Amino acid sequence: MGEHAVVLGASMAGLLAARVLTDFYDRVTLVERDELPGGVEHRRGVPQGRHAHALLASGSSALDELLPGILAELVDDGAVVACTDEPTDFWQELGGHCLRQESVPFKQPLRMYLATRPFIEAHVRRRVSALSTVTVLDGHDVVDLVAAAGRIAGVRVAPHAGGPEQLLDADLVVDVTGRGSRTPAFLDALGYGRPEVQGTEIRVTYTTQLVRVRPPAPPAKLFLIGAKPETCSGAAFFTCENDRWLLTTVGLGGCEPPTEWDAMVAFTEGWAPEPLVSALRRAEPIGEPTRYRYPASQWRRYDLMRRFPPGLLVMGDALCSFNPVYGQGMSVAALEALALRDCLGSGDAALSRRFFAAAAKPVGVAWELARGSDLTIPGVQAPRRLGTRVSGWYTDRLVATCGSDPTVHEAFVRVTNLIDPPSRLMSPSILVRVLGSRRKAERAVHTADTRRAAVGRE
Repeated sequence: MGEHAVVLGASMAGLLAARVLTDFYDRVTLVERDELPGGVEHRRGVPQGRHAHALLASGSSALDELLPGILAELVDDGAVVACTDEPTDFWQELGGHCLRQESVPFKQPLRMYLATRPFIEAHVRRRVSALSTVTVLDGHDVVDLVAAAGRIAGVRVAPHAGGPEQLLDADLVVDVTGRGSRTPAFLDALGYGRPEVQGTEIRVTYTTQLVRVRPPAPPAKLFLIGAKPETCSGAAFFTCENDRWLLTTVGLGGCEPPTEWDAMVAFTEGWAPEPLVSALRRAEPIGEPTRYRYPASQWRRYDLMRRFPPGLLVMGDALCSFNPVYGQGMSVAALEALALRDCLGSGDAALSRRFFAAAAKPVGVAWELARGSDLTIPGVQAPRRLGTRVSGWYTDRLVATCGSDPTVHEAFVRVTNLIDPPSRLMSPSILVRVLGSRRKAERAVHTADTRRAAVGRE
């Protein structure tokens, strides 16, 4: 494909993009503003890195495809596997409905890998940095893109601590610099205009604390408690490397969880299940709590631009940044990397158009799932059209059915893990089960009312 590719940003998305590019370019340079740590450490360029992250089943599979054996390495070094073969591994509540089923394993087991974000990123960074054709240029800022002959031909960078600029000629530049990406401004200055930006103001606030839990062990490896409209609060609580647990409490629509530990525990008592609250009461904090605010989701629609320069692509949060509550970011980044690999395999003709169209598929699925859930929260300011309200009603019925119908539950989890498309939840076999469960519930209520009336007459 060419001699040199440059990746701007050493996030998970940037690392996986660099890995893919080594199959198609003689050299790959990875530019990162931070001084990258040698091991498992938090870094400034990942401000949300201390909070709960998920490697969904689809992301796990894609990661192992790109870096064979990486999942086994994670487990060997302390990551925890949660498998749907073991229903007690998961405790999930959404919209006030408990999805937990202790006696019915899934027909097609799914695995999630539980670890902190720095732990996962350190393992991926070590594997990618060890590739012979990869050069890591950390501690450098992106100054500007360089255009020549109607295409992006390179990038100018400079040391973050100060010093002379350096020109990196490139056959391809991939921007993975996150939500603050300057590519829209670069494109506008070059006469291409800016991409349309879609988004929803959600005003999410996280508070996270790493803890150790005294025996007995909690009854699940992973608790996911979704926000209910009346509380606008939720939490993720899971075991991770080194026998520790990570608690992230979440407030939506302007609700802000506290940062002091006793207050964090009290914050969960009104809406979290008793086993989770009991575990928190036995927990001992490790280090200091952290808080992170996320104002709005945003999708820069490069796939809709009429003109876009050859030699440039955009990935990761620089392309689409999701509500972090749903843990989709790392998995979507891995799926985007697979899309990049497949597009490069067909040559460089119309590469940007083909890549943005391919990336829009996993991005679009994750976007609609997150947006649909966001719109159930009253504090989220966004129009709710008739179709949105009908979809919200059906989703609530579907989630309510998950607790009693293993088939619906498995279908729902496969969709939320970005394995099956959302249309799977509207298939006739699922519709019959979901709507049938509502009729059964209505008949049960009617029967109970009739019995109470008869007792009253007696």
